[in-house]
Amino acid sequence: MVDPPTTILQAIFEKEQRYYNMKRIISLLLLILIVLGIQAQKSISLIKDDGAWYQVYDESGKKISTMSKQTVGEIVGWGSDFFVALDGAWYKTYDMKGKKICTLSKQTVGTVIGVSGNTFTSKDGGWYKIYDKTGKKINTRSAQ
Repeated sequence: MVDPPTTILQAIFEKEQRYYNMKRIISLLLLILIVLGIQAQKSISLIKDDGAWYQVYDESGKKISTMSKQTVGEIVGWGSDFFVALDGAWYKTYDMKGKKICTLSKQTVGTVIGVSGNTFTSKDGGWYKIYDKTGKKINTRSAQ
C-alpha cells in the first residue's frame, strides 16, 4: 500500500512540472513570434523612378510595391517606412506598400524640405514645421 502523503506530494510535484513545461513552451512560442515580427519589419531603401511607375524596394533589394506616377504624383522624399509625394496642391503620405496614410494641403504645409525616420519637415514662410507620417503637426519653430 502506498503512503497517502507521498502520493499527494507526488501529485503536486507532477502538476508543478506540467505548469513549468507549459510556461517554457509559451515562452518559446512568444520568442519565435517576436523574431518573426522583427524580420517582417522592413525599411524603404530605394524608390526607383521607372518611367510611368515608382518601384519601392526594401533594404534587402526586394521590390515591395509598384505605384503609378499618375496616382501618386512626384515623390519628394522617404523615411524608414513611408514616403511623401506632391500631387498638385496636395502632399500625400503613403506606407511602403502604397497605401495612402494622409493628405495635407500644400498651402497649410508649405514646402517639404526633408523626410527622415517617421517624420517630415517643411518650410512655410518664416516657419519650420515638423509632421509625423499621419499628418499630425509635432512642432513649429521660427526659421530665423
